[in-house]
Amino acid sequence: MLLDEGLHTLWPQEALADLAEIDRSHMGRIERGERNVTILNLRKIAKSFDKTMAQLLEDAQI
Repeated sequence: MLLDEGLHTLWPQEALADLAEIDRSHMGRIERGERNVTILNLRKIAKSFDKTMAQLLEDAQI
């Protein structure tokens, strides 16, 4: 899973999806591992957390 449960304490899925400008249902499928995240969406998610893509992946231990 790309985003750990601790992040959801600060960022509910809906809020993150809105901030990253990703459809909420698509964000849910990404988090459940039903869809692969694209580079573009990874960049949007990282930007939402004010991180680089590398930092986000490092935090996720990928």
